[in-house]
Amino acid sequence: MVGIEQQRLREADTEGVPWRRWGPYLSERQWGTVREDYSAGGDAWSSFTHDQARSRAYRWGEDGLAGFSDDNQLLCLALALWNGRDPILKERLFGLTNSEGNHGEDVKECYFYLDAMPTSSYLRMLYKYPQAAFPYDELVSTNAERGLRDPEYELLDTGVFDEGRYYDVFVEYAKAAPEDILMQVTVHNRGPDDEELHVLPQLWFRHTWSWAGDAEKPSMRTVTAYKDLSGLMTEHATLGRRWFYGEGVVPVLVTGNETNNERIFETPNVEPYVKDGIHRYVVHGDTAAVDPDGIGTKAALLYRLVVPAHDSRALRFRLTNTDLAKGPGNGPASAPFADFDHVMDERRREAEAFWEELLEVDHDEDEKLVIRQALAGMLWSKQYYGLDVGRWLSEHGVDPFEMGGRLRNEEWRHLLAEDV
Repeated sequence: MVGIEQQRLREADTEGVPWRRWGPYLSERQWGTVREDYSAGGDAWSSFTHDQARSRAYRWGEDGLAGFSDDNQLLCLALALWNGRDPILKERLFGLTNSEGNHGEDVKECYFYLDAMPTSSYLRMLYKYPQAAFPYDELVSTNAERGLRDPEYELLDTGVFDEGRYYDVFVEYAKAAPEDILMQVTVHNRGPDDEELHVLPQLWFRHTWSWAGDAEKPSMRTVTAYKDLSGLMTEHATLGRRWFYGEGVVPVLVTGNETNNERIFETPNVEPYVKDGIHRYVVHGDTAAVDPDGIGTKAALLYRLVVPAHDSRALRFRLTNTDLAKGPGNGPASAPFADFDHVMDERRREAEAFWEELLEVDHDEDEKLVIRQALAGMLWSKQYYGLDVGRWLSEHGVDPFEMGGRLRNEEWRHLLAEDV
């Protein structure tokens, strides 16, 4: 008997059903990559730092926590968090650069890929978020003091997880259909005290519109007519219209996925609402940092959860190509979530059946779990990689058809406008 996931794979391979169109193609880190390096000296790490990432629009890719996107990374969905103590909104993984780490480049976070299926019809991961301020400076300074023969200084070594004072944030994705994505975020407070956590699912377009010859500018806008729902509608020349729903009425923050030139380059901003607008609103209380009309290219739903000690809270979201709340009076508020739990449970069962069949060999249960999570990590790590080297070189002021001085990527001229 052919399993349901095997059937989806066959439909994708032989019938053109786009089961693979949406998946975990969003990188955990795009800052500091050679694709984003437009420096004169070719030092990618110092040219585009982690500190700049919240304020500077990327050119060739995007990043986010527990991220999800289409296979061309045009529309991205990821999680942002704020514990009320951090100096910045937690939107992406933090790590040390090659020069900062005593053993080179190194991510300094705690996250685990727990489950996945090849079509991304079900995915599950865990991110561990401290309730104390994230020790960015301590991680950098302590590792800087260590040599090659010393152990690395890890997040666990800082003590921020002591006494269980952290959140376990589980993120699950399930596909109701190839273009219909469910997202559930479950926050567990492992600490001894009640704590408040800001949870922000973020939706945004990769910046493709202000470069010569690129696509027209897409848009997303707040939808306020839904009863007991918070929503966004997005429009893109390639993707068409999409709707994003969250349960409950919460603030919907909209800005532009535009570089904050004033902060990064000390030049005037082209647009009034820029990439770090949501960060400034949440962390600094700057209400003028987001568009009051609710129109832009980056948005977030802001949930302030008070999570009791040793308890949990769950939030449900849906990104779909159908306006599920449409109808007389915009339909019942429960419409986008009427089948949510059923679909999520079905995909969990299908994942169990898929791996049980695949691992039907002589392994005990612990061994099966190790293999399953190892393979889940590989499936979660599929990433979009887009680069047009000819354009990259010309944007550096180099004729891609004439040999000049040495420049990074110059020997890769054969890589033409490919999305991998």
